[in-house]
Amino acid sequence: MSGMANSTTSVADAVRRLLPDTVNFLCGLISRPSIPGLEMDAMNFLEDALRDAGLNARRVELSNELKNDPDYSDPIPNIDYEGRFNLAAEVEGRSSGRTLILNTHVDVVPPSEDMPAPWTPVVENGVVRGRGSCDAKGQAAVIYLILRVLRETGILKRGRVVAHLVVEEENGGNGTLALVRKGEKGDACLVFEPSDGKLFTSVRGAVWFRLECRGIAGHSGQAGKTRSALLMARDAMSLLEGYHADLLRRSRGFPLFDVYENPMPLTFGRLNAGNWPAAAPAVATLEGVLGFLPNMTKEKVMEDLCSLLANGDPFLAKNSRFHFMYRHDCSVLPPGNELGRMLLEAAARSNVSLSEGGMPASCDAWFYSRMLGIPTVVMGPGSLAVAHSKDEHISVDEIANMARVAVEFARRFCGGDL
Repeated sequence: MSGMANSTTSVADAVRRLLPDTVNFLCGLISRPSIPGLEMDAMNFLEDALRDAGLNARRVELSNELKNDPDYSDPIPNIDYEGRFNLAAEVEGRSSGRTLILNTHVDVVPPSEDMPAPWTPVVENGVVRGRGSCDAKGQAAVIYLILRVLRETGILKRGRVVAHLVVEEENGGNGTLALVRKGEKGDACLVFEPSDGKLFTSVRGAVWFRLECRGIAGHSGQAGKTRSALLMARDAMSLLEGYHADLLRRSRGFPLFDVYENPMPLTFGRLNAGNWPAAAPAVATLEGVLGFLPNMTKEKVMEDLCSLLANGDPFLAKNSRFHFMYRHDCSVLPPGNELGRMLLEAAARSNVSLSEGGMPASCDAWFYSRMLGIPTVVMGPGSLAVAHSKDEHISVDEIANMARVAVEFARRFCGGDL
């Protein structure tokens, strides 16, 4: 017991000592804009910061071959990958043991027009504000702190901890996809996203869609001779809403998700049509996202949506086409799995409140759990309620708490004192 107490104390001391550097690191990362496709200034900063801290960081180069991958996501057209990279950084124990992967992303969603000075970080009353402070540069700061504590305390006696710091999570996970295609190995994975004090052992899936409707253009005075593509898109929205309502009813019975009124929302994000008020438009493009729970797969959802149109209005069916821009499956950790149990125990030993939950959003967890078969959970400081918002922020204390939990978990899981 005394050895465990001493290790907990040394970790807490190291976290406290390194926290000011971690806040400065986070501010430096926030000040470098990094919307998808334009992350390299932030990635260069991250690489330099890791190496300056004495950590082993290596580039994992990207190329345009990634676009040929069947799971590549393309909501943003014409992104170039040549000269871009992910980063992998690791800390090794003194002897062999298990490998723990840490993952998060450096890209952020574009700031809204009403977000003041999004790239100017503000630190006030123990809170850091700015675009990406919560999702997910604050998560990168946690990983930075974890790696530094592991290295400087030497508490990792066996095994290794490998951090994957990636681009393009927000537009489909292409950065993580590129990494897992290289055959990364690990015994467990922690994906860092804002989690509201939860350990997300179940993560819902999502399909982003683009529906193009082609009608018959014409003058507003030609009723019966035109077919408005805009009204076709409206009819398709109604069909999608009916499908979602039915799917939501059929998806009850997952305790971690039943606490939410709607854990798998349908969102219509964009609708573009027409160029003149008095003319029926020939083309309308509808874009949105449909979430789903573990009773479905991305393939089944896409099949259902295509059938939905095929079995509806004949003109709509013949003159509409789906393109699925982003396809994430669910990620589910089986009940009683060692990973979840040990993380909750690590939180208890670290006096940090952490409880099991289901994540009502999608993220990169499924790449590890479904593609590589690595047990995976999602955790991290901050709240989804402020992610992507004009009030995005993160608590410095939460960063410290999550780092302490992860270090304590890594010490035991990778082969330390059990």
